[in-house]
Amino acid sequence: MTALNQWLPTLITFSPLLGIIILLFIPREKERVHRSIGILATLPPLVLSVWMYNSFNQKLVGFQMKQSFDWIRLFDDAKISYSMGVDGISMPLTLLTCVISTLAVIASLYIRRRTKQYYMLFLLLQTGMLGVFLSSTFFLFFIFFEITLVAAFFLIGIWGYLEKERAANLFLIYNGIGSAFMLIAMIGLFLSTKTWEYHDMQERLVMWLNLAEQPVLLWVIFICLFIAFAIKLPIFPFHSWMLRTHVEAPTPVVMVHSGILLKMGAYGLMRFGVGMFPDYMKEMTWILIALGLINIIYGAILAFVQKELKRVLAYSSVSHMGIILLGIASLNQIGLKGALFQAISHGLISALLFYIVGSLYERTKTTELAMLGGLARRMPILSGLLLVAGLALLGLPGLSGFISEFLAFLGLFQVQPIFAAVGTIGLILAAAYTLRAVLKTTFGPMRESFQGLRDIRLNESIPMLILVGLITLIGVYPKIVDDSIQLTLYQMVLRIGG
Repeated sequence: MTALNQWLPTLITFSPLLGIIILLFIPREKERVHRSIGILATLPPLVLSVWMYNSFNQKLVGFQMKQSFDWIRLFDDAKISYSMGVDGISMPLTLLTCVISTLAVIASLYIRRRTKQYYMLFLLLQTGMLGVFLSSTFFLFFIFFEITLVAAFFLIGIWGYLEKERAANLFLIYNGIGSAFMLIAMIGLFLSTKTWEYHDMQERLVMWLNLAEQPVLLWVIFICLFIAFAIKLPIFPFHSWMLRTHVEAPTPVVMVHSGILLKMGAYGLMRFGVGMFPDYMKEMTWILIALGLINIIYGAILAFVQKELKRVLAYSSVSHMGIILLGIASLNQIGLKGALFQAISHGLISALLFYIVGSLYERTKTTELAMLGGLARRMPILSGLLLVAGLALLGLPGLSGFISEFLAFLGLFQVQPIFAAVGTIGLILAAAYTLRAVLKTTFGPMRESFQGLRDIRLNESIPMLILVGLITLIGVYPKIVDDSIQLTLYQMVLRIGG
């Protein structure tokens, strides 16, 4: 059992590639077969990730189920290892990735052209995302990070909406710049520590950071890492690419992008920023708080004035990423827990909302708020699910949005109560823009052309109901996530000195 568990991170990461291999031998015109294989290929990593969660020892520190062997020898004793494993930070994000990937591929029923290529790229994207969270060496992290960039670029540019090429190009340019900064940081870290392994890198950085005169190189590395993950999260002013991606990308890709890809930025800030450069993060606290408040309030105000539903959700994502920043800026266990909870919670809520909006667009061919209205009469189930998703987004108690926001702000209140109080303005604005969008969509007069609209079908509703169930489960029983992250965050805070 133990030997098999060591293979779990590798099996979870690469099992979607089996679907790609099978799809290579399926004729292009067999669309239903493509769809079936695409869905089935996401199930092994989902089942294995649940197994990994059940096998995860919540009382052990560091990476578990680790598999490591020499891969590439560079020079002298320097080598690149293939190293995979899971800890308290990557465990819930891996589960989140598997769940949303499966639901997003089920939601791909609206993809009707070039389905063979679509599902192959989607499965490649899933492999990249899983590799980002399950790799325990920076070199592998970077490779998997780049795989997600390439796969997402083609998924947006080929299957997106009207301005899909521009959205894909902006996605590639911004994320490519972020990758360049990350590459600089990765090489700098290797030259400084002579290792790629997270744990070894972290231990050797401690020795450098304890010196009275720290090398300027370390600050350069830290700033490069911060910029790379600030673009990915995204943090103001690096957010414009994300807005266009959320509007123009196809629904399943937006579910994955908002639900998982953005959270890679939060993961990076916690893994490399807090985990490896705690002293520098302390010195950056005021900048983190300022950027978090700008994200929250700026995103919320712009979400309130938007006239198109996808843009409301896009700016709300900007706002909610600010909550993650404030949680990280607290640098205490409660705040970091809130940041991680927010990443998971927003991943589920945003995936649900974008799927609902995508289903709405397939029926009405518009997401303009002025064109919508009165849809609760013809589509009561879809409208009800939209209301539940909206309530989760604004942080209704009993749903996951509340517990994540509560923890993040509670952590900041312990160290900076005034700025935490300012940040809560964003929660009030969230209620305003969310209820405005939901009410304009579901109530009021309905257009004549919408009289024949049909409510969602069973195959459409299953992913929505599963997401609602998970959002509710975390909201009423957060212990299901808390147990796995508790010890890892505790050790992280000890290194910070908290």
